[in-house]
Amino acid sequence: MNPYMPPHPICPPTLYALPMFFPSPINIALSFVEFAAISLFRNRLLSRFTKIRLYKTLIRPVVTYGAETWTMMRKEEQAVLIFERKIFRIIYGPKYEDGEWKSRTNLELEEMSKGENIVKWIKGQRISWLGQLERMEKDRMPKKIFTQELEGMRRRGRHRKGWREEAEKDLQVLGVRRWRELVIDREKWRGIFRQAKTHSGL
Repeated sequence: MNPYMPPHPICPPTLYALPMFFPSPINIALSFVEFAAISLFRNRLLSRFTKIRLYKTLIRPVVTYGAETWTMMRKEEQAVLIFERKIFRIIYGPKYEDGEWKSRTNLELEEMSKGENIVKWIKGQRISWLGQLERMEKDRMPKKIFTQELEGMRRRGRHRKGWREEAEKDLQVLGVRRWRELVIDREKWRGIFRQAKTHSGL
């Protein structure tokens, strides 16, 4: 479990210790929220614009609670992307083409979302939190955890990347160099994590 990660509001902390053959906490949370959101997004009295606003202000914040502290593997990124695409397919509905109704493709959904998706949004939040940690006073507990060097032997095999490594990798993709110097300027840093939320390389 990531030491930075707070418990998910839907999933109890004990779920993080379950064996690998049990559903992950992320998948449990996604299934719960998806079930609750289906009736809302199928309501014909609401416009698409309103449904998108509801998703971004009500659904996404619940699913990504504490996302600024996450480290995600590819399968976890795919899990949240699949969840978001299911929501968008309900909101936008199928398309009528060549005499039949067809489900919208992933590329079409991305174009309709103007290049934004939930994974990019999470990475933007992570970059934002990196800036806050760097500016934080040294006596604050999050700062102490952030700068602490862990001791002991690591397990054999390929290791999962750390939170800071993931955030710095995203900054490299954005072309950001000497990020510690940029953190001081809050406006510039705000522009960087906003750019991350629509960047095609993330």
